Formats: sequence, structure tokens, C-alpha cells
Amino acid sequence: MSETLVGAVRDQQSPLLEVRDVTKTFHVAKSPSGNNRLRALDGISLTLGRGETLGLVGESGCGKSTLARTLMMLERPDAGTVLFDGTDPFAMHGKELLAWRRRVQMVFQDPFASLNARMTAGEIISEPWRAHRDMYRSSKDREARVHELLHLVGMRPSDARKSPQEFSGGQRQRIGIARALALDPDVIILDEPVSALDLSVQAQVLNLLNELQERLGVSYIFISHDLSVVRFVADRVAVMYLGRIIETGTAEEVFDSPRHPYAAALTSASPRLDRSTAGRDKIILRDEIPSPLDPPSGCRFRTRCWQAQDICAEQAPPADQAPGSPLHLSECHFPLDTIRVRSGELTPTP
Repeated sequence: MSETLVGAVRDQQSPLLEVRDVTKTFHVAKSPSGNNRLRALDGISLTLGRGETLGLVGESGCGKSTLARTLMMLERPDAGTVLFDGTDPFAMHGKELLAWRRRVQMVFQDPFASLNARMTAGEIISEPWRAHRDMYRSSKDREARVHELLHLVGMRPSDARKSPQEFSGGQRQRIGIARALALDPDVIILDEPVSALDLSVQAQVLNLLNELQERLGVSYIFISHDLSVVRFVADRVAVMYLGRIIETGTAEEVFDSPRHPYAAALTSASPRLDRSTAGRDKIILRDEIPSPLDPPSGCRFRTRCWQAQDICAEQAPPADQAPGSPLHLSECHFPLDTIRVRSGELTPTP
């Protein structure tokens, strides 16, 4: 993955996918303060390089799934820009838009709910071609391609005739991956793809995803709450909190040298085996996460942060670049010191 990361760094000038200051607001029931506008995404910016895996992490309700739905064009942003190879897909129509949709596909969380129980595995994998009729027009070509895709994900051609009920959870997720690959996409968004699987099966699916990426050069956006999984698969990581990305960097930078207090707390809760960070204390955050209907002023994390000061309530923090690390950015007025993070000296006082 290191070679992929080098290429991804080089690609930052012309990324495959670029999100610029995207905002998405939903109208919901009023909060106690009278506000009925929930800003699920608030000025989101990120990039994805070719052949790169970007891990997206954060607590439930932080906006991860809304961002995924926006990138799939299932939600239209209120403001900001999404560029794919330099082109805005939200400005496309008709055949141009249909052709674009081939390039971004999704693998869903629940392998038991995401497959149609009334269809065979072969029918499920070939279903995308019903919309994209110029691909594999003859039944013979479609059958051959289904068999190729099943082989690609570690299954047998004879599995094409079976129904989803005949497969285990891991096998069902492999079928979901084969379906995502059916249109030869450039990007696959993986929304908690292994959270419903047993640990041993998780490892098999994660290894499969890595092998497919090396073979096909596909890019992944990997959404998960399991930080150990993200650390294993991701080249870069983006940490979300209340609709904002508060830290981005390489997986090593974010997990071993987090600069935002929330990222430090989040990663401190992840089990470690390496000696350099095994002694780090778990950071226990005070208070509950605020309602996204009434987020705090200034820095959104300040109500839970042990080093918050007056400026944190008065001004939203700017993006701060870590010394010597052009891809390691954090939104904090007082970014953490790398040495203190590694030594475990960041446990907040009660």
C-alpha cells in the first residue's frame, strides 16, 4: 500500500475525486431552541487519488452516510462542488449521467438485506447491465462475465444458480462486491462492509478487497466505526465530527500522531499491538456529543475538549498543517504535540 500512497500524494494536484466545501442540510422536527435545520455536512472538503483507499471514521450521526449518499448522487448538496476527473456529475444529464454512474458503485453494510432473495446470485450480479444495456449484450457474454466476477471474488461459477439464502454472510458480501465490480467502476464506496460479519470472515473479505485493488486499480472510500479495520485497509484517513472533517492524514499519521483532540480520543480507544503506542492511555471524553440541530459555536468539539479556551467558542478553527506533513491537516486552535500523544500524556483531567 505504500506505493499506492506515494501515487496518491502525487495525485493531489489532479485527484480522481475532489469534494470542495460541500454542505447538506435537512429539514426535521424542531429542536428545543426552535431550529428545524439539521446541517449534516458543513463545509466538507476531501480528495481521493487513483488506486487509493480513504478511510472515513467518526461516531454515529457525524455525517459519514450522508457524504456517501451525496457522492453516489442520491443526495444533492446545497452548496459546494463535487468533481470527478475534473467534471461535476451534478451538472450531467441523460446518457452522460448514465455513463458516469458506472464509475462509482457501492457495497452496503448488511449482506442479508442488500441482496434480493428472489433472484439468483447470477441475476444479482448482472442486474446493473439492465440499465447499462451496451455492456455484455448477449446472454452468453453476460453468463461468461458473471462467472469471471464470481471467480474474481473467490467463488465458483456454479454459485451463479444459487439464491442468497444458500450462502453465508461472507459469501453474500462477496456477491455484493461482484455486483459493484460488474460495471468496471473507478471508485467503490464501502459502507461498513464487514461490520455484520464474524471476525474470521472479516479478515477474508478485507484481504479480498486489498487483492482486488492491487489487481484492478480501483479506489475505495471505506466507511467504518471499527478503527482497527480502517487502519488495516486505508492509505489516508478522514475523521468526521458533527458534519465536519476535523482531521485528515495518512493512516499512520492519524493513528499514531493525531493532532486534533477528538481524533486522539477516538484512536486511543482502538486496540493496539505495536509497542510504540501500546502504553497510551484511553482518553475518556466528558459529556455527550451535542445535537447536530444545535451545534456549539466556534469549534464544534469544544464542549467535550479538555484544552478548550475562549477562542474555541468565538472562532471556528482554521485548518492547521502538521510540520513536514503536507497531507496531515487538523481543525484545531491548539493542535496536539506529537511527542505527548505518543508518550500517553494526553489523558484529560476530570
